[in-house]
Amino acid sequence: MGTNGSTMLQPLRQGLPPLDPSAVCDAASRALPARYEAVREARQFTRATLDQWELGDRFDDVCLVVSELVTNALRHALPTASAAHVCEQGSSVRLHLMHWTERLVCAVRDPSQDSPVARDTDDFSAESGRGLFLVDSFSDGWGWHPLAGTLGGKVVWALFRLRPAG
Repeated sequence: MGTNGSTMLQPLRQGLPPLDPSAVCDAASRALPARYEAVREARQFTRATLDQWELGDRFDDVCLVVSELVTNALRHALPTASAAHVCEQGSSVRLHLMHWTERLVCAVRDPSQDSPVARDTDDFSAESGRGLFLVDSFSDGWGWHPLAGTLGGKVVWALFRLRPAG
């Protein structure tokens, strides 16, 4: 892996907003198990990473978005029928955190080709269907892109603008 993280970003380039992968300051990623405990692991990894990057003040918003993206990947991209296939391959869900000077991107890769769908719902007591609404509300933008080649699947990302240091 390149020291600037650009090697890790290679398969994600197309799925990211227009940011120069070679200019990334920091990058970290974590494979997540195909179980719902993965959401807790993703939050812990996000907390440790943001603390290391001295971005702990953004933890609440970023953590909420990471939780929703990982939950969506587990709920919609890993149907029960393919659980055995996922176990054979190891983890098919991966969380990437990338930090530029004034930007933070959270990206979750999953094996599904299906596009994420934000449901229009006025029922705020509903148990599900609000995930992408929350991602949209707490981040400065989000999107997704299918992955080509051996990885397959897609990347769903959320972008956070950071205040300049100082």
